[in-house]
Amino acid sequence: MSERIPVFKPYIGVDTVKAAVDALDLGWLGMGSYVRDFEAGLGSILGVEGERVVAVNTGTSALHLAMLSLGIGPGDEVITPSFNNIGDFQAIRLAGAEPVFCDIDEETLGIDVEKAEALISARTKAVIGMDYAGIPCRLDALKEMAARHDVKVIHDAAHALGSRLHGRSMAAYGNITVFSFDPVKIITSIDGGALVVETAAQVEALHRYRLLGMDQSARRMYTNERAWTYDVADRGFRYHLANLHASIGLSQLELLGGFIETRRDACRRYASLLAAVEGLKLPATDFTDVAPFIYYVRVGGGRRDDVIRALGEAGVDTGIHWIPGHNFTFLRTCRRGELSVTDRIGREILTLPLHSFMPASTVERVAHALSGAIAQRRAA
Repeated sequence: MSERIPVFKPYIGVDTVKAAVDALDLGWLGMGSYVRDFEAGLGSILGVEGERVVAVNTGTSALHLAMLSLGIGPGDEVITPSFNNIGDFQAIRLAGAEPVFCDIDEETLGIDVEKAEALISARTKAVIGMDYAGIPCRLDALKEMAARHDVKVIHDAAHALGSRLHGRSMAAYGNITVFSFDPVKIITSIDGGALVVETAAQVEALHRYRLLGMDQSARRMYTNERAWTYDVADRGFRYHLANLHASIGLSQLELLGGFIETRRDACRRYASLLAAVEGLKLPATDFTDVAPFIYYVRVGGGRRDDVIRALGEAGVDTGIHWIPGHNFTFLRTCRRGELSVTDRIGREILTLPLHSFMPASTVERVAHALSGAIAQRRAA
């Protein structure tokens, strides 16, 4: 029997194993020099000038700190696509604010900018733009709309490290941009996240927030030392990134170009093999400027669950990214706009396996199984 094909398969090569061993051998397991180097490496890839990157322990922590950095708190609202990761909604609630659910557009599956504008109220402090599957949402239009209403843009680029829009990196569009390096992202630091901010004052505040509010000098800790006297002037969290995780992230950053190119190749192969399959809708991109995190299809006609079962029987695992937020019990009372596209996409979306350095034969096996499952359900 053929080996099962997982949805995600992180690439852990000898360089990453060596990086982890080197970090353990160093003996400094907290935040230290590897975190400094990881932040600098991210800044270089993103084209960010100066020290504007702050690494933290998860992408969700980064989202929470983005809210606090922008002064978002109780009584405020943050407009977000309902078709988004639960981490965004939890981060809004952690800050004491309320999510407002917006619809998405058909082409990018990102936030519908016009519908978002209609949802702005006197309580609106920010709007979240999320790049689904690595495909940039309408960031330029979102930025212009937000500026007209004096609200901030939080750019959730967790899916999109390495993507570009109009030749610019993903760090160019938000007041704050957030990344994730969890176990299944394009690069992993086992778990980790980062924020790209606009000012040195924000960086200093985030340094305190991520380390329990202590005013420990980051520059000192980046030399694998710490101070034993310090002040705590405000709240803080245990959100710092460990040296071990940063060292793993650094090794993965070195491979990012290869990860992106091989994922693009796999996505283009999927598109070629599935283009003629009746009842499927594919991503509306040729992936030229997209760093793909996942590859999705949309299965129409109410047949998605049947297709999932058929693929499972063929040894192909699948995923669903995501269940729309307004469907969760915890969030059902949140204000929302008209969500017809979100509801339809939520019923149709299906994630296929996508890995870095994924063999063409694996893509072909998945595509063949999917084509067969669709044909079988159409004939039933």
